Amino acid sequence: MLEFAVFSKAHFDRNGLIVATLDGKLLGFVHAGFGPNETGTAIDKSMGTTHLLMLRAGYDDEALVDALLGASEEYLRSSGATVIYAGGIKPLNSFYLGLYGGSEIPGVLQSNQLLRSACLRRGYVQSAQVAILQSDLVRFHPPVTRKVRQLSRMTRFEETVDPISSNWWEACVWGSQQRDRFRLIDKTSDRVIATASFWDVQPLSACWGICTAGLFELEVDPEWRRQGCATFLVSEAIRLLRRRGVSTVEVQTMITNEPALEFYRSIGFVEVDHGHVFRKNSTGQNGASLPALTAAV
Repeated sequence: MLEFAVFSKAHFDRNGLIVATLDGKLLGFVHAGFGPNETGTAIDKSMGTTHLLMLRAGYDDEALVDALLGASEEYLRSSGATVIYAGGIKPLNSFYLGLYGGSEIPGVLQSNQLLRSACLRRGYVQSAQVAILQSDLVRFHPPVTRKVRQLSRMTRFEETVDPISSNWWEACVWGSQQRDRFRLIDKTSDRVIATASFWDVQPLSACWGICTAGLFELEVDPEWRRQGCATFLVSEAIRLLRRRGVSTVEVQTMITNEPALEFYRSIGFVEVDHGHVFRKNSTGQNGASLPALTAAV
């Protein structure tokens, strides 16, 4: 699983994977890495994050945790990072998909007390919080409104299985995952007016015992917003996924994104967990402003 979700990534740097051993026995590890440049064509080392920190069961030693997190920070700092995060979040989201979190990487999960506590001890501040929501498709009933009925006549619904990545970074993040991209196309202009992308959340969903799809992208053309496009597109996509055996759909969004939260709740999604994003700059001060870190949807 680590080979699939970490080691095989084209941009994996072994120097960012730091292990702690005692008498040849692995006690824990920390993994640090970077995000893309603005065009998604290469790594940008000015902003980095600690993707994950884990200890062997029975070795819950605060000093060891702090040492590993410190080593991660030093690697990022020596590589050129001026702002350091803890927790993966878009665009710092290229590792551990399917192994940590659900629909995307949601920062540091609420349940991950190990890393959360270490961040607070080492002077990080919480810079963002992520809401994780799920919809039980057995109970899902798409809303039927006048706008939705109009859209069904005015648009065409299309699916693309395993779409081609738009740039190098998208290929690094999603290229190995099984994805479905759904689009609404205006019949008159043949123009794409809305897009929704899902992926098969593996191997996590196998551990849960529930076939789960993750919604990681939802975009509506500005000229078509507030006309029911998102509701119609997501509902049609869920209807199709349900016929294929998907039982649950998961999505995440920033808790400050009230329109997105309101939309998901309106179609039956409920909050099931939260993630936290921690930040400090390379000198340990906390005055840096938050770059464009998002939960995609």
